[in-house]
Amino acid sequence: MKFYENIRIAFNSLLANKLRAALTMLGIMIGVGAVITLLSIGDGVTRFIANQFIGLGANLVFILPEGEQEGPPGSDPLTESSLTMRDFETLSDPAALPGAVGLAPVIFMNRDLTYEGESYRTLVNGSTPNYSEIRGYIPERGRFFDANDYNGRARVAVVGQEVVNQLFPPDIDPLGADIKIRGLPFRIIGILGSKGAGAFGNNEDDLVIVPLTTAQERLSNKRSSRTGQPLVDLIIIQAVSDERIDDIIISASDILRQNHRISFRADDDFFVLTQQDFLDAFGQVTGVLTIFLGAIASISLLVGGIGIMNIMLVSVTERTREIGLRKAVGARRIDILSQFLTEAIILALAGGAIGILIGMTGAAAINWYAPSLDTSVTLDSILLAVGFSVAVGLFFGIYPAARAARLHPIEALRFE
Repeated sequence: MKFYENIRIAFNSLLANKLRAALTMLGIMIGVGAVITLLSIGDGVTRFIANQFIGLGANLVFILPEGEQEGPPGSDPLTESSLTMRDFETLSDPAALPGAVGLAPVIFMNRDLTYEGESYRTLVNGSTPNYSEIRGYIPERGRFFDANDYNGRARVAVVGQEVVNQLFPPDIDPLGADIKIRGLPFRIIGILGSKGAGAFGNNEDDLVIVPLTTAQERLSNKRSSRTGQPLVDLIIIQAVSDERIDDIIISASDILRQNHRISFRADDDFFVLTQQDFLDAFGQVTGVLTIFLGAIASISLLVGGIGIMNIMLVSVTERTREIGLRKAVGARRIDILSQFLTEAIILALAGGAIGILIGMTGAAAINWYAPSLDTSVTLDSILLAVGFSVAVGLFFGIYPAARAARLHPIEALRFE
């Protein structure tokens, strides 16, 4: 029997039982729609995280102390960092890291801010003037602190939008106002533009940045118990290009091992990480998440496949005399098998096509509700859904089709 004839017979059979066919396709529609929607969520989360790490800056290398406490660096006053200002000064030598275009040490402190009786606790960063360029913290209004502020240990601050919202009434201009950090007045000289969620789950708008010299003298005089040097929680190095990152990692590690007098076989007391390291780590997590979401949605496809098998078995029973008549006039087993397999595949494909529309609608709805999450449907997820639909039709249609093909023509013609 010709292929097109099988398709014609399959459509005639399905149109003769429209409601039954629609209910049978429902499981496939829901399954395919759920797969596409959940896969788009997983892909959107992956893209969102990648964009957040790109937002950290370009070509960055992060040096962190080993054994840092849980939570933001510097959040546990009992934990001593292994990095000091001497490490930063050594790395800042132009001959030390020829592939670097900028370095910035950072200390982190959780401090209470007050303004006119209002109080708010947030993360205070202490760093150098080039921290603005390296991390992309560009003030929307005002300016970032400069070398004069840094060298003069000025009590100035650059604040994020969330700090402004929490401390200042709508009718008060925060630029130029004085806030108190740990009881000391700091003048706001810059207000950062809104950046939203950060790469590590923190709010990039909920922070205050002050000169490192001021922070070390006025807010957090943490020093190494071994050398007496001021401690830092992080050193950021910006490479001139991606190609120089590996050289910087090797050179910086060698310098720090010498500074810390680490023997040849001993382990480092610091970590050197890149943006790609963070992306790879989070990529593994989001990859597992995407597979998990797809697996959950695939359960609906399994249920839909069982529905197809059930209806196809009913169809074989109802059309037993028709099968006997076809065999009596010369139809072969392969003809009967292909006829019912075609019907099962068309059921699955029709349900899959509608499911694709449902999935795209669901992804668009999520994107509308959460604009920062790009849940656009990819061609891969559509092809995966179509492939699943065909596979379900084949797998769950084989047994009913084989049962129909095995019927003896005389017994089929006698069937009531």
